[in-house]
Order: sequence, then structure tokens, then C-alpha cells
Amino acid sequence: MPNKNRTPLLKKSANAAQVKLPYIDYLLASLEAGDEVVEKSFGRHNHWGYWENPGSAALTTADFKQAAENLTKEICKAGHIEDGLKVLDVGCGFGGTVAHINEHFTGMELTGLNIDERQLQRARETVIPLADNSIQFEQGDACALPFPDQSFDVVLAVECIFHFPDRKQFFKEAYRVLKPGGFLALSDFVPETVLLPFARIKLPERLSVGFYGKCNLQFAAEHYRRLAAQIRFNVQLERDITRNTLPTYAYIRQLGQQKNVSSIFAVVETAAIELLSRLRLIRYYIYAFQKPLR
Repeated sequence: MPNKNRTPLLKKSANAAQVKLPYIDYLLASLEAGDEVVEKSFGRHNHWGYWENPGSAALTTADFKQAAENLTKEICKAGHIEDGLKVLDVGCGFGGTVAHINEHFTGMELTGLNIDERQLQRARETVIPLADNSIQFEQGDACALPFPDQSFDVVLAVECIFHFPDRKQFFKEAYRVLKPGGFLALSDFVPETVLLPFARIKLPERLSVGFYGKCNLQFAAEHYRRLAAQIRFNVQLERDITRNTLPTYAYIRQLGQQKNVSSIFAVVETAAIELLSRLRLIRYYIYAFQKPLR
């Protein structure tokens, strides 16, 4: 049953209206209605899953929930998360990554940032500091981080960078707020070079914002290497985990049928990304970049 004491999450802020993420609208409406399956699937993490052995994926709600947790774990490993760090999770969604770190590490100063206040409201209600950790969630822009220079040991961006208006500006900001030797770790859908001319085709505005919002899938692996060099990051990890994420698509299809999701954008976009992923034309990468010590 929905929590009648919870502050409604569906009121759109000006920033939420600018972002236009229909899938977040759907998730928030389902969570507000007390949908237990959506709660378990996407109430903590709203990203793809990671299976060490994709062939053994059970595709149950519990299986996907654990797979989403596994993906967070892999990205935290890429960011060299350990006890006693100051960590910023940009595009933090409902606070799942912050919650994961909070539950597995101590002495942490954790900050989640999102442009959509509605998602932050849920994060504040559901993610409570454990042990000697501290947690704060702030509304803000990934390309204009509201933090002083050299504030964090690690910056994370889990499956959200394709929503940012400018990857280069975000990299500059991440570099600025990182301490020397700090890590930026992220995950992204990365196209093969051959796909880029098609990805750059401009669509009418009404078609450019689908179920997953406006997504920039025009940044290939070579662009990440070039950008890292420009900003002075050292590339520490470039890991293709496409195969490990593929069961996500079957689970989303299954869930969409169960919930009678009628959005044609949801069906078409998910099918297109799955096909391109299986053809190895879009790959799911985990990256880690380190700021030099000096």
C-alpha cells in the first residue's frame, strides 16, 4: 500500500520539467501507487543490471534487483571506493548508489546530486546514514557542480552521463572537484564509430524525447580517450560489460508486458538498444579516470 504520510513525489519542479524523463514519471507514479514489483525492481536503482554469468539469469524480480546492485558494485570497484572517503554521486536518481556505499563502507561522507528534486525527495526519505557515515542529497546541475575545488576523493556517474548537456563540461567539473589522485568512475552506452552518422541524425523535437528522455549516444570510445587527454585525466579502466547487461532487456520486456506499459517509445527504444547491443554496435562500458597527483 502507498505510504499516506509520504510527501507526494509527482509535483514537477522547473528543473524536472526541463529534463523530461517519462520513464522517471512512470516510476514515480508506480511507486506512489505502492507497486511492489516496481518498488523492488527500480525503487532503489533505476539502471541496468549486471550478471557475472548472463546465461544463468533467472529474470525474477529478486534476480534483477540483485543484478542492479551488482552493477553498482562494479562501478564502485572501478572508482576505488574504500572506507573513509568523500564521494559524490552525480545523477544519483533515487539514491541507490549512495545507499550501497552507505551499507558497505564506514567513515564515508556521501553526497548525491540530481537536477530533479522529486528523485532527491525519495532518496532523502529512503537512504538513512549508517554507522559513522554522513549523507546529503542536493539539487544541482552536473555541468555546474555546486561544490568547491578538490572537495571529493571519488566522483561517480552511473548510467546518466548521456542525459547531461555536455560531457566535456561535466569532465571539467569532475576534475575540478576531485582531489589530486581522485577517481571519476562512470557507465555509459558507447556506440561503435560506424554507428555515429546515424546517431547524429536530427529528429523532430516531438521524437527526440522518448520514454528514456533525450539521450546523447554519440560519444564513442575514441572520444572518451581524447576527452580524458584534454582534461588531463589518466584512463585507468575501459571495460566492456555489454554481455553482462543483456538479460536486462528480457526483464524489462517481461515487466512491461506484466504492467501493460503502452508507450510505443518504451517498446521501440528498448528493442532498438537491445538489437544494437547484441550486434555489438552499442556497447555498455564502465570507465575509470584518475586525476594526476600533481
